[in-house]
Amino acid sequence: MLPRFIFSPQTCSLLLALVACAFVHPVGAQTTLSTPKFSTAGFHELPGSGRTVFDFNPGWRFLKSDAPGAEAPAFDDASWEVVNAPHGLELLPMNASGGLNYRGPAWYRKHFRLPDTLAGRRVLVHFEAVMGKCQVWLDGRRVGENFLGGYLPVVIDLGHADALLGRDLVLAVRADNSDDPTFLPGRPQDALDFSYFGGLYRDVWLVAHGPVHLTDPQLAHVVAGGGVFARTTSLAPDHASAELTVDSHLANITATAQSVIIRQTLVDPATGAVAASADTPLTLAAGASASARQTLVAPRPRLWSPDTPVLYRLDTRVLASTADDAPVLDGFSTRIGLRTLEFRGAEGFFLNGRPFKGPLIGTNRHQDFAHIGNALSNSLHWADALKLRAAGLRAIRGHYAQDPAFMDACDELGLFVIPSQTGWQFWNKDPIFGERAIASLRALVRADRNRASILFWEPILNETHYPLSYADAARETIHAEYPVPGCAVACDAGSAGADAYDIIYSPPMPGGSLTYNGWDGKRVTKRYTDYRQPLFTREWGDNVDDWNSQNSPSRCDRALGEAAQLVQAMHYGQPPYTFLSLTRFYLVPPQHIGGTFWHSFDHQRGCHNEPFLGGIMDAFRQPKTSYWMFQSQRDPALRLPGVDSGPMLHIAHEITPFSPPDITLFTNCDEVRLSVLGQSPLVWKRDPAAPGLPHPPVVFRNAYNYMDLKALHRGKKFEQANFTAEGLIDGQVVVTATKFPGKRSDKISLSLDTSGQALVADGSDLAVVVATVTDADGNIRRLAREEIAFTVEGEATLVGDAAIGANPRRVEWGTAPLLIRGTRQPGEIRVTARLVRAVGGRAKPATFTFSSVPAVRPALFRDLPRAATSGAPASALNKSGATTAELTRLREALARAENELTELRRREMERDQALFETPALRKPAR
Repeated sequence: MLPRFIFSPQTCSLLLALVACAFVHPVGAQTTLSTPKFSTAGFHELPGSGRTVFDFNPGWRFLKSDAPGAEAPAFDDASWEVVNAPHGLELLPMNASGGLNYRGPAWYRKHFRLPDTLAGRRVLVHFEAVMGKCQVWLDGRRVGENFLGGYLPVVIDLGHADALLGRDLVLAVRADNSDDPTFLPGRPQDALDFSYFGGLYRDVWLVAHGPVHLTDPQLAHVVAGGGVFARTTSLAPDHASAELTVDSHLANITATAQSVIIRQTLVDPATGAVAASADTPLTLAAGASASARQTLVAPRPRLWSPDTPVLYRLDTRVLASTADDAPVLDGFSTRIGLRTLEFRGAEGFFLNGRPFKGPLIGTNRHQDFAHIGNALSNSLHWADALKLRAAGLRAIRGHYAQDPAFMDACDELGLFVIPSQTGWQFWNKDPIFGERAIASLRALVRADRNRASILFWEPILNETHYPLSYADAARETIHAEYPVPGCAVACDAGSAGADAYDIIYSPPMPGGSLTYNGWDGKRVTKRYTDYRQPLFTREWGDNVDDWNSQNSPSRCDRALGEAAQLVQAMHYGQPPYTFLSLTRFYLVPPQHIGGTFWHSFDHQRGCHNEPFLGGIMDAFRQPKTSYWMFQSQRDPALRLPGVDSGPMLHIAHEITPFSPPDITLFTNCDEVRLSVLGQSPLVWKRDPAAPGLPHPPVVFRNAYNYMDLKALHRGKKFEQANFTAEGLIDGQVVVTATKFPGKRSDKISLSLDTSGQALVADGSDLAVVVATVTDADGNIRRLAREEIAFTVEGEATLVGDAAIGANPRRVEWGTAPLLIRGTRQPGEIRVTARLVRAVGGRAKPATFTFSSVPAVRPALFRDLPRAATSGAPASALNKSGATTAELTRLREALARAENELTELRRREMERDQALFETPALRKPAR
């Protein structure tokens, strides 16, 4: 009997079911469900185009070790673990720094069969990235490899479907993330300031198209060509029209010449009406490829900017003729932002022909996440962008090619991106290293060139003494691959070839000059007049002591609590270290267009035994106080659909016995009224003429005394025991905030942090559940130190266990987050949280129920027993390598034992509590 193969029945648009749950609203989360428009294999599907995309993520057999001969189709992989991409090589503890992660070869094998509907098609497999050097085999035949770096797409042409139909197929991938000085970044991970983990950690797609088709830019190898390349080439001074130039590259793999029509249709996002269109004939010789250039003029365009991130839809169709009923041979959609960029030296940055209202403040991003390393689902990438945009940030520096889902979100939410070469303080004189570096730049541009969010490119190797020959070749490569008006490349001040670059990385220089230690350690004195180019600061905010201990006021674990988090927030915003602060960017001329601080999220590092803790959010994307400091600088008049925006007010004080006497608030309002413990309001008004931050921190000195709170409690005046704040703009109250002290731990509150998205039942999607310990009135108990055990029932599984500290988890700063992964079956999910042991309270168990929604894309994978499938890799603490069926059974038995132990602990606590509440056993009150 032939094995069954799964093609998900959800092959057309489905109405997303409403999720019966409450979403975490602060930190940029939306209050209604969204349907992010994620691209697939570099494009968006166009109905009726004849091009099909399958979800190729599910059903990979995985082995974390080498397996000579595993490329052979008959190789026995029955004992291998079954996983779904995105997949890392292991699950990691919260501190996975210092080289804990596995580095070495790993294998993935996928058993599948192509559906008969693909007869006559060409088939591609598109890996959004594979970490490390990789080789790919189909039924034992080598079909592709990648040595250009682990952050770039790997596209494999499997050939004609007709030669593959009717039989079982095996696609094998050997991925090796071990150190290699010829493979970018080249430097050993033990000496890197980040970790690159491993595996099929991004999405995998199978694409089928006709014999006459739009090419894949990664396979076409055409400079500034391949596929569809669209860019705004001119904009009328009064914005009356915008000109869009589109290059389309087609291939004909038939044995006869083909005459086709390329039809471009630009669709207005607001009305759905056609804004512009063009038809162009093209004749393709047998077995040949050719390009066509078309110009579309959009009248009165809605222009893209961070504050108005308008995306048009460009539909590209390849038609057999101009007849109304002509068959569509191929096609897809591209989301386009109509905008122009200019960098005018001392005049600074111009967007759409006008000076940018700056400064342009952003952050750096490493994508790694708690426990899963770099293997984020699309929803987590989207949530990252959403939370950073809600923080008021408008730019991201990527350090390497970012995940397509993150880039999709930046396009849609209004975040500029600086795509960067993969490298850090390393150059290899072996010519192959430089050759691969240049080839990787071509792949980087071809992956992201159509995006509205591209600000400028960083083709140099970060903080590296590279030769002039590389600097020149890198600059020329970007300009050749991205011939767009306003194309700009950036490098460090003083580096090789810097004079020929378009943008210079430099610290801000209030007063017009600055003496500082350069990235190479040498003393540098610079003035704005030394540069003809505009300047940008690629990294700022870190302030380490000696680069060995790596202590800094910016590096603050969220668990350190109120005082430490406030130090970090004030350090980033308005510290005495003026060389490092956000304040400086508001004191410089337009020539200095902005900067990205270091860093958005806590993340793992290879070069140190602890993670980098300078994020304004932790590895689970829970905010620290500094998050609100950045958010307070956003424009209160700006309202972005789907993004937490507008006026804000945050009380950075927890009213504990250990809280400071000063009360700090962050707000973008003109005026604040604060009532402290029922007393007459304190009033602060912003001085609009004051230099520096447009919205400085609000500090009421010596306004809090714990003994005043104690007196209210003793007098049972609980209604006065709070801080109440009002934010006013133009004399009107526009936002309010109230903070109560957390009393005795009484209950656990569970919430789903999906940033407004439903959990998709595709076997890959992830969501964060946050358990918050509160008092009886729902106030967060920040000083709680309970330990919480989670159980999940229904159509989801827990990610991680006690071996990596994922479950049970200690409460830190009032919360305990948990990652869950949905199954491929939509349905109800039930999460329960119980205390393992109580400290200072007796919080009751909590249960939270919600539902996942069906996947909308067909999936292609071998139908495997559900009990054998897994979306999560083994723990990093398992150093044995291979994961066997026996080990899986042992893990399941261990999990059952842990659940039983948790239940016994719970019953013991209930018995202890019952004894405590027995009147005869109570101690007399004093």
